[in-house]
Amino acid sequence: MISYLQIESVSKAFGENILFSNISFSLHKDEKVALIAKNGTGKTSLLNIITGKDLPDEGKISLRKNLRISYLSQNPEFNDQNTILTHILSNSGSISKTIDEYHYAIESGDSLRIQKASEQMDLSDAWDYDQKIIQILTKLNLPNVHQSVEFLSGGEKRRVALAAALVDPADILILDEPTNHLDLQMIEWLEKFLKAMPGTLLMVTHDRYFMENICSSIIEMEDNTIYQYKGNYQYYVEKRAARLKELQASIDKACNIFRKELDWIRRMPQARATKAKYRIDNFYKVKEQASRKIDNSTQTIDIQAKRLGTKILEIENLTKSFGDKTLIKDFSYKFGRTEKIGIVGPNGTGKSTFLNLITGKIRPDTGIIEKGETVHFGYYRQEGINLAEDKRMIDVIKDIAEIMIVGKDKTLSAAQLLEYFRFDKEKHYSYISRLSGGERKRLYLLTVLMKNPNFLILDEPTNDFDIQTLNVLEDYLNNFPGNVIIVSHDRYFMDKVVDQLFIFEEDGNIISFPGNYSDYQYDVMLQEKETQKSEKVIKPIVEQIPKEKKKYGFKEKREFEELEKELENLNLEKIDLEKAMNSGNLSNDELVEKSNRYPKLLSLIDEKEMRWLELSDLQD
Repeated sequence: MISYLQIESVSKAFGENILFSNISFSLHKDEKVALIAKNGTGKTSLLNIITGKDLPDEGKISLRKNLRISYLSQNPEFNDQNTILTHILSNSGSISKTIDEYHYAIESGDSLRIQKASEQMDLSDAWDYDQKIIQILTKLNLPNVHQSVEFLSGGEKRRVALAAALVDPADILILDEPTNHLDLQMIEWLEKFLKAMPGTLLMVTHDRYFMENICSSIIEMEDNTIYQYKGNYQYYVEKRAARLKELQASIDKACNIFRKELDWIRRMPQARATKAKYRIDNFYKVKEQASRKIDNSTQTIDIQAKRLGTKILEIENLTKSFGDKTLIKDFSYKFGRTEKIGIVGPNGTGKSTFLNLITGKIRPDTGIIEKGETVHFGYYRQEGINLAEDKRMIDVIKDIAEIMIVGKDKTLSAAQLLEYFRFDKEKHYSYISRLSGGERKRLYLLTVLMKNPNFLILDEPTNDFDIQTLNVLEDYLNNFPGNVIIVSHDRYFMDKVVDQLFIFEEDGNIISFPGNYSDYQYDVMLQEKETQKSEKVIKPIVEQIPKEKKKYGFKEKREFEELEKELENLNLEKIDLEKAMNSGNLSNDELVEKSNRYPKLLSLIDEKEMRWLELSDLQD
């Protein structure tokens, strides 16, 4: 295999906080690799070092000569004066100026400017590149390429940065949490795009289905060590479990040896002095091995939420619009006890609006929302909360409550809750300013849970969480005795937690579906098959072509001949268009019309030529 990138003995620390130490691994041509680790262990820092945005404290990064890297960072930078198009083209070399000028020439209506821009598009072979940009932006729901970056939301900016990384032709594509701020349709499209993409991919992601379907290799950072697994996510889970089982066996063995050695080391100094020094040295090595702890706990807690009465939440004929856009239209639902409901749908269809309506943050246009007297909401918002930078983590939790009731005569202290959600004891007194983005989100979640609600509402709780934290949260929610509503684009998470879906559609309708996301996908697939089956036309027997002649019959012969005529006419139209745009005799309106037609014509010619080639092969 051809090595593209080598990381050799790389270390990075911030003050006393060691992110990783002496790690080494390689990336090879056409590999698709996921990098996973706990929050706060330096995944983003490592990507920044690889891409040259930061320097390691020690070690070396070697990149094969003349390779190009494209990078989606977790916090991309923007110039608010740019449009979406100019931002995407800013790192694309001279071709960017050509495409940018062409779009502005069309907008200006200046015939001479359009003519010159079109000629330059021809010379630079930029038509296909421009079309690729438009296709990707459309898939990411960013159709207005001339919209100013300044007026985009945080999620839209993130999608613009993703589009810029995907458009840029690179040998190595590096993506830091690419599925954040994407809806399910976008994630499924991106999954197919990356799977079919040539080149090498390195990404940090917590989306387990995404990882399973794309990656051929997984790199895990744990305890300042790199573990590589040559397989997808399922393979990683199996092999990691086997590795930890083997490690636990070696720790247990070391503990037995340590007890014997400890008895020996405690004897009289005179007796110990007669022993070999190597045994004393070995004692400390065994002690270190015996003291190791495997961070793989799946402890469960018997949660006791506040009592729920018979009336939970009743919604009748709920409607909400903003301007001309109806987000929720005449929706009614009566919640039963302990229901766990997932909400899915494209971005902008009112999912967060729905949560704000039922919690009373905003008022409906029409309809009634009645909450039971015993219901206590715990609302985790997508935008999070501002935490005081100079406050310690443990104090943030204690300010809410010192203890949390989790069962009959059972309580959980603030420190125990932090440990349950994978905050090591030594971090409990860390200042908020020292926490990573994922750790801040995790702490915010704990401030919601510590209030002991009986109806949890979670808006994108999986963003920025590591896989280990997601496993803990999934266990917590599965044992939670109250109601849960979750908005999430993490299909794996939804499959493990929810038993019902609200599907938000773009016309304001909300469909209730009994099952998880995989059940819903399967149902959609069956419906599509039934639709295709019902639309299929059954030909009379007399018109059927013998099986051996189906490859190329009369119908295909006729289509082939018609395609030849169409291609001849289309190519003549292309020549006429080019002559007209270069003549200088067109009016502004005529030039704009022909310039808009030209890229569409090229696409149509490509499509017809591809079909012509398919039919040509069938003749052989």
